Amino acid sequence: MLLRLRIALPDRPGALGQVTRALGAAGADITQVTVLDRGEGRAVDDFTVYWPDAAPREQLAESLESLPGVRVEGVWTTREAPGTFPELEILRFLTTAGDRALATLIDSMPVLFSADWAAAGTETVPRKVVHSSWRAPEDIPFPEETPTRPTASTLPSGLHLITAPLPPLALTLVLARAEGPDFHRIEVHRLTRILEIFLMLPAIERGAARAFRNRATKPM
Repeated sequence: MLLRLRIALPDRPGALGQVTRALGAAGADITQVTVLDRGEGRAVDDFTVYWPDAAPREQLAESLESLPGVRVEGVWTTREAPGTFPELEILRFLTTAGDRALATLIDSMPVLFSADWAAAGTETVPRKVVHSSWRAPEDIPFPEETPTRPTASTLPSGLHLITAPLPPLALTLVLARAEGPDFHRIEVHRLTRILEIFLMLPAIERGAARAFRNRATKPM
């Protein structure tokens, strides 16, 4: 299986090497490392690894927690292929998706962000879901008020969210991760940039607004 690990470690020479050696000794095949944060003597990195399906994930955490100054912030499954730039492919598809543009965007979000599901609903209350990805629950936890910019939060249940406005479409987007750590500010920034590009495409705005506003006004 393909796993994502978020690891906080000392930002000093040799620390990253210790982590990679520990992962290799545990049986993980490292395919990608992404730096999320660095400063004040600490670093936070996301590691993508291949891990045997039958092996318990706890072995990974145990092999790393024994290293001085290393903390495992989360281990979760991912479908994002390492070494690729999937957002570029998705944005290319969106330019010709027409009325399916918003649905294509929402369906791609869980893969792009190693999340569980995504959904969009109307800004007005009672909210109506206009599209949701596979595995999304029937009751989407929309916020009482849509934030003015993409915002990360964690519900009391432990569900991690990014909630984002889609102003031209009068919709609210919710991206959810049930396992693993909360969404990092770098992930929020990445989603912000994707949405900015998405909403700048006039054909997408017109097509998505027409298709999904019509659906939202239909009686449930």
